[in-house]
Amino acid sequence: MFFVISKLLAYFLSPFTWILIFFIAGLIVKDQKRRLKCFKTSFIILIIFTNPFLLDQLAKRWDYSPQQLPDSAHYSCAILMGGFNGEDRDGKGYFTGGADRFIQTAKLKAQGKVSHILVCGGSGKIIPGKLKEADFAVNELRAFNIPDSAIFTENQSRTSFENAANSKKILDSVHLPGPYLLVTSGFHMRRALSTFKKMGMDVIPYPCNYIAGREKSSVSSFIPSIGTLSAWDFYIKEMVGVVVYRIKH
Repeated sequence: MFFVISKLLAYFLSPFTWILIFFIAGLIVKDQKRRLKCFKTSFIILIIFTNPFLLDQLAKRWDYSPQQLPDSAHYSCAILMGGFNGEDRDGKGYFTGGADRFIQTAKLKAQGKVSHILVCGGSGKIIPGKLKEADFAVNELRAFNIPDSAIFTENQSRTSFENAANSKKILDSVHLPGPYLLVTSGFHMRRALSTFKKMGMDVIPYPCNYIAGREKSSVSSFIPSIGTLSAWDFYIKEMVGVVVYRIKH
């Protein structure tokens, strides 16, 4: 129930939702003053949430900073969190904008920084499809000639809490010692790290896939961008997730 509520709440709090609500209200309301007020509100929300500079300021404060591993560092396992693939109409998977999570994990293995990879993630959709995120990732790791003996799969989880709980069970069962590298997006690391640590796991953050806050401010930072509007949804989802997790756990 909390999973569905958190998903619906994130959609409800999306800036695009409120832009649309006020715009439609402006079309429906008959009173001229109220109609104008609705259109103005819709426009103001649009201007605020399409401003890259404002999103960058939030990202700099919310995202977990990049981590530099020591040259001699070696870890027993990298935990790769899902959220980097989609499912097409034929039920086949494909990489999405979060693919840097996969790339960085494969890179850690290729560089000899980790011995094993634990891929976790079932389906984050309210109505799950046929494809499990972890299963898709495992097949792609095999394409990089990473042997099955170095891969663990957790394909039942739908939330970060379930990611942590199921990952702990798997790593405890195979007796791999920590600390483990936790690989996920910079904007998601704050919530993920807290969840894994509360589960009693010894994890080191390895954030990647930054979507804002990394470039220097310039004139273009103040030019409205539709991409910025959609990026806000990621941060709102994370904030909602933190609140829901604290209420539930």
